[in-house]
Amino acid sequence: MQRADLVVVGAGPAGMAAAAEAASHGLQVLLLDENPSAGGQIYRNVETAAERYPKILGRDFSKGLPLVGALSTPGITYVPNACVWSVQDNSVSYLTDEGSQNVQADHVLLATGALERAMPIPGWTLPGVMTAGAAQIMLKQSSVAAREAVLVGSGPLLYLVAVQLLRAGCPPKALVETQTRGDMRTALTHWRAAMRGWRYLQRGAAMLNELRNAGIPRHVGSIKLALLGSRRVEALHFTCGGRIHELACDTVLLHHGVVPNVQASNALGVSHDWDKRQQAFVPQVDQWGKTDKAGLWIAGDGGGIGGALAAELSGRIAGMGIAQALGGLTLLDRDRQAKPLIANRDIELSIRPFLDRAYPPYAAAMLPEDDVTVCRCEEVSAGDIRAAAAQGCLGPNQAKAFTRAGMGRCQGRYCGLTVSNLLSDAHGQSPDDTGYYRIRPPLKPVSLGQLGALYDPDDPLEQTAPHD
Repeated sequence: MQRADLVVVGAGPAGMAAAAEAASHGLQVLLLDENPSAGGQIYRNVETAAERYPKILGRDFSKGLPLVGALSTPGITYVPNACVWSVQDNSVSYLTDEGSQNVQADHVLLATGALERAMPIPGWTLPGVMTAGAAQIMLKQSSVAAREAVLVGSGPLLYLVAVQLLRAGCPPKALVETQTRGDMRTALTHWRAAMRGWRYLQRGAAMLNELRNAGIPRHVGSIKLALLGSRRVEALHFTCGGRIHELACDTVLLHHGVVPNVQASNALGVSHDWDKRQQAFVPQVDQWGKTDKAGLWIAGDGGGIGGALAAELSGRIAGMGIAQALGGLTLLDRDRQAKPLIANRDIELSIRPFLDRAYPPYAAAMLPEDDVTVCRCEEVSAGDIRAAAAQGCLGPNQAKAFTRAGMGRCQGRYCGLTVSNLLSDAHGQSPDDTGYYRIRPPLKPVSLGQLGALYDPDDPLEQTAPHD
């Protein structure tokens, strides 16, 4: 069995920064990531893509290069293509091309980032429909740009992907946005805090101006979204400004926000709260990223959505906290070194209340119509969940028995919030009262053969109770 002072799960900005910070204070760090190269989603394939497509991906993308470069810091062992499927009592099990591995650590940091919020609308399971983040992955990882795509939903990522496609020579056909002008007026009540993050506002305005100059149509305040087609998507039907539109298309990119990836933290029994502002469950952590489970820490968007720079700062702060816990830093030095980082993180997060209110998730996708599929793995509809609620199903875990929702390959990553929302609405209670899926290992699919490979015949087995 391997041994490390700290195991970091996820090599996005938070995980890379935490690993480098902890290693700089003498800790032996094992950094595990399921992707072939470090960077996470925001800095995916950054060492290659930043040099190849600097104008397409923008200057902010290259900020990931120093983070990836810092992985050569002595004390860091970085393992790509590592699928972590279990974290229990500071023991981490993962799979690589070389087989099953297990590592014991004094502390574990989850830096698993965010997931795109599922957007179940009529027709969303048709071929040709994907998330905006998936289109960005194709661009960064494989140099493939979606042609004549229609971008649907809300949030700054829509503008970023649209601009990147435009610069790649594949201008989007249109943006169909669900936020309203009333949402923007509500968001302006946070203008004082938003001005601290003026650089984000400036970049957002620049992207909108670039799309406007390119003549990309925008339909703001769109409702009654439906994707039409038989074997693949053929058109988008929607209402905007009191008029019915039908836009022919064969590629649709959906997005209405990102949410913390809480699968691992849920499996470990970390306490979570429903965040009304982010409309998602968020783990309870202190300012250092420490959870209510001994030796377990969370940094980055997995602990609450904040963006790439906030995630990097959170990773560094958590790295200092862990180094202090293991004697690599005195309490006084930790507080002194972390003080400016915490202040900068507060500035980075100041824009969030404005963005969360300006770009709320599409309400009709939070509580889909009965015939809309919500669990794609098990083909469970919103109507099936409502029927289960009428039969006495109170929470998502019971819904597994009633409908099998959440029991597929993704294990509820993408249907979990929708199921919780549907049950909360059916019973007239808050998502906090309804709860979320109870997640258990394996966190990712693993074969029996891979599990069996973990058995070491030379490792003495301790019998905990006599056999009958």
